[in-house]
Amino acid sequence: MMQVCLNGARGAGDGALIPLSPGAMAESAAEAVAVGARDVHVHPKTPCGQDTLAPRAVAAALEAVRSVTSVPVGVTTGAWAEPDAAERVAHIRAWTVLPDHASVNWHEPGAEVVAEALLDRGVGVEAGIWSGTDSAERFTASALGPRVLRVLAEVTDPDPSTARDSARALLTAIGRAHGRPVLLHGEEGGTWPVLRLAGRLGLATRVGLEDTLVLPDGERAASNAELVSAALSLLSRPPS
Repeated sequence: MMQVCLNGARGAGDGALIPLSPGAMAESAAEAVAVGARDVHVHPKTPCGQDTLAPRAVAAALEAVRSVTSVPVGVTTGAWAEPDAAERVAHIRAWTVLPDHASVNWHEPGAEVVAEALLDRGVGVEAGIWSGTDSAERFTASALGPRVLRVLAEVTDPDPSTARDSARALLTAIGRAHGRPVLLHGEEGGTWPVLRLAGRLGLATRVGLEDTLVLPDGERAASNAELVSAALSLLSRPPS
């Protein structure tokens, strides 16, 4: 399964290609799905382009994306959008339009109460397990583990020469992942080496302007759709 991550915490300073408005998110999502993305991950934004969990912004982003595509759509619950876990939970309980799933970074304070609030509302949980944190150990010990939709094995090592090894170490730390499916991805310089590894291991993966602004050859990507096309082309090639 190929997920497209439309924008992440990036903003206008990362270039005009980053979809920040609901309309731009919808257009970018439709283009990415048309070339093969089967799931969408998006960060709803304030009018100033900052990540937010506010009900109005979440509803606007979800309704816009769903108006142009029928694949599952998920959002972030990252602590950078709302540092206070109780406020994150309050936002989730106030959402008027629900995503199909939402990512929860398991190393962040309050991760389990945020995940519980999502599950209570019938929203699938993507358990974000970041390399370089204790989230794998926390997730292994969590009673919520068997209830998540999937595990996001998130390799934060941006060095293309070491990201693959970091990914293997992270997968080892995650272990059986409570029997849940695993989506493996990298970021920045580690995006493409980790994506290739995911393909060889038969794991779901993702790509998009959240994770990288460049194509495998180092050229600047023109869109999320171009990144998805490049990723699927890469995965279709026999291992070298």
